[in-house]
Amino acid sequence: MSFPYLDETKELNDATRKDAGGSFVTLPDGVTHYELRGPENGKPVVFVHGFSVPYFIFDITFEFLVKSGFQVLRYDLFGRGFSDRPRAAYNIQLFVRQLKDLLDALNFKDIALLGLSMGGPITASFIRQYPGYVRKHVLIDPAGVQQTVLGRGIEALKMPIFGELAFGLFGSGVMVKSLASDLFDPKAVEFFQSRYKIQMQFKGFKRALLSTLRSNMLDSFYETYAEVGKQQKPTLLFWGMDDKTTPFANSEILLTALPHAEFHAIENCGHIPHFEKPEIVNPILLEFLSHV
Repeated sequence: MSFPYLDETKELNDATRKDAGGSFVTLPDGVTHYELRGPENGKPVVFVHGFSVPYFIFDITFEFLVKSGFQVLRYDLFGRGFSDRPRAAYNIQLFVRQLKDLLDALNFKDIALLGLSMGGPITASFIRQYPGYVRKHVLIDPAGVQQTVLGRGIEALKMPIFGELAFGLFGSGVMVKSLASDLFDPKAVEFFQSRYKIQMQFKGFKRALLSTLRSNMLDSFYETYAEVGKQQKPTLLFWGMDDKTTPFANSEILLTALPHAEFHAIENCGHIPHFEKPEIVNPILLEFLSHV
């Protein structure tokens, strides 16, 4: 029996998904919400988002690359957005499997793979396991360089029963407010919060986030990054210098695992430089992806 989160009032089904936009595909672990646009002969690019904000976080970058002639795929991780909330451990194996199953279903290969925040460990783990799928790797303020230091309150959520109770009583407000720390520009906060709240009404959202916390997705994946670094795939790394979520100091550590990466530090910018500073990020990203 599921814990009764009172603000999760809707089931994910055809009726509630009708205004979601994008497309849906049934994979072995559940239905995945995705959007694929751009010319069929365009170079394929795939976006993987972070811990809880679904694929709308790539709106600006997605549109830019589509208009630039790339074939671009973005999707909601299980438990987020309009993708299913399967009853499973939300661990690295689930997220890597979802990505591979989606790529295979869409016959997407020889891709440039971009990971944001928790999408960093997911993309790196995917490349480590399936190197033949990926020709280039882009990381934006990636998590997993070292274990994320959680406050006592967040750490306590890992405890059975207590986590469910605390998340039920306080989780919604805390999650929405926490988006402000991702952004350097306070003007963008309200926009993000309004879009974020949509997914919170669907049953299984909080269960998925709790499972993600408890499945070590915020632990260190440094060894994985180091193994991927040995492959010497072309790699582009962006990092907001005012990032409060994955500290900028972690960039120096990550570059020891990926010494060949092209690195760009973005000033006056928080956790999502592709959204806050597209005028800086987009030209760099275009040049990197355009080269053979």
